[in-house]
Amino acid sequence: MPLIDLHTHSKYSDGTTKPSEVVIESAKRAVLLYALTDHDTIEGVEEAKARAARCAMKFLPGVEVSTCEHEHLHFLGLGIDLSNAVFRKFLKENSEARIIRIKRIIQKLSAAGVDITDEDVFGRVKGIVSRAHVADALRQKGLAQNRQDGFRKFLIRGMPGYEAPIGASACEAIEKIKSAGGKAVIAHPGIVKDVWKFEKWVKCGLDGIEVFYPSHNEETMGILLDTAARYNLFITAGSDNHGPGSGRTARPGMEIPAAHYERLLKTFNL
Repeated sequence: MPLIDLHTHSKYSDGTTKPSEVVIESAKRAVLLYALTDHDTIEGVEEAKARAARCAMKFLPGVEVSTCEHEHLHFLGLGIDLSNAVFRKFLKENSEARIIRIKRIIQKLSAAGVDITDEDVFGRVKGIVSRAHVADALRQKGLAQNRQDGFRKFLIRGMPGYEAPIGASACEAIEKIKSAGGKAVIAHPGIVKDVWKFEKWVKCGLDGIEVFYPSHNEETMGILLDTAARYNLFITAGSDNHGPGSGRTARPGMEIPAAHYERLLKTFNL
């Protein structure tokens, strides 16, 4: 089956490598179709696009937009117009909401007696700030073994540093992606089953579902394939690669059935 990856991250959000390095690793795996989808920023896309061209890899400009409705309810924007000023303004607003949230998290941790400051976190940020940077700061101080341990001990719901997400609604995220000429795809839907609202999202303009994802089991993929067929949504695949040392999958590329791959090529005129 074709190998593609329409969900990856770089140092411009919470990944550990440069955009060009993520592309090179994908090329080594013989990925045919690739997208860089950093959280709420498109700053690394041009670098990734240039490297993909040198690797003779099909490429889609992308982004992963966070929402305020659930910790992990995110939408991938694929094929977006990078020059769209309104969309850039929207991403800037979402990134500013991230800063507010992270500062609140640091305040909560400090109030709970955790030795952490704004500088500890923001001093390590190269692009968009995220909870991953807080977890990395906690690891650096010896308060967590790794990024995932930092989340478990301090940042998830019920822990002293938990702060609910703020920013765009699901429909606003979808509509903004569409307004920038992109296609809106729900990211890793298997981990947000408790907030599925496909009928509502389709009315807002949802185009696709990320069915093939590392943590999706056969049952989940079956349900999602049926849902995609019901609403005539296209299918994507993504590794959610954050790079080595991130505690997340570091191997790019996911297999996708040929029929779904061909539909993607037609959808994006590739």
